[in-house]
Amino acid sequence: MLVLLLVAGAWSGARAQQPVSAEQASPVAGWQFNIAPYLWFPTTNMSLNYNLPADLGGRLPTDVSAGPGDLFSHLDIGAMFSADARNGPFSVLTDFIGARFSATTGDVNIKSVDFFGRLSIPISRTLQTSTGTTLSQVIWTLAGGYTVLQGDWGNLDVLVGFRFLSVSARTDYSLALTLAGPRGNGATFGGIGDVTASRDIWNGIGGIRGSIRIPRSRFFVPYYFDIGGGGSQPTWQISSGLGYQFRWGAVSANYRYLVFNQGSNAVVQRLALRGPMLMVDFGF
Repeated sequence: MLVLLLVAGAWSGARAQQPVSAEQASPVAGWQFNIAPYLWFPTTNMSLNYNLPADLGGRLPTDVSAGPGDLFSHLDIGAMFSADARNGPFSVLTDFIGARFSATTGDVNIKSVDFFGRLSIPISRTLQTSTGTTLSQVIWTLAGGYTVLQGDWGNLDVLVGFRFLSVSARTDYSLALTLAGPRGNGATFGGIGDVTASRDIWNGIGGIRGSIRIPRSRFFVPYYFDIGGGGSQPTWQISSGLGYQFRWGAVSANYRYLVFNQGSNAVVQRLALRGPMLMVDFGF
């Protein structure tokens, strides 16, 4: 899987922040294409709100936090790519990431058991003798852009499009407690078991992207920002870094932050991905 990430690694919006190159300072007739493989080292923080079985009724708020080491050492499968096409001031960009990884006991925290209409019962981490989460996620971005400013200093594009998030999660638990359900039907929660959740979330987005060139050099500062809503309240991302332009493309080191928020009653309450990345952009 590490080889796969090195060859075609990408996260949503990564190609979107790659700027127009120095050789493209003036409009060029015809289509130009770019492919940008890169390696991202994200920290993932997710807040889930699992539904308890119907005979119990309620929610199971659970936090999953995984660093770059957890992601790479527990990655099960991944397929990722990004691409960009430009014709004069018009551009189209797309980015896709699909990955499944596991988080172990130290990365998973079941915060409480919230029975509907009853008190929320906190669960101490000392009672969580074993927990683990398998998380599958797909993030896909598609947007169209238009260059509104361009010169020797760099460029500024505005963009409009959408971002799609699909999440499927399963948490297995072993708890040193047993709680009686509130409905008087003999149902209990605790011991050994599992809970699952899945959601598809669509959002419209709008934003800007481009670069600022450093005078008398091939270095540039790429920048990207978007914000949107729909299924999320809201989703946004921001990224910048430092790049170096070659004739065949560019190499850059960036830091990116991507967030989805859905509120306290949603199954996927929040997903935040942030971290540094190395990207190589090939133009043709």
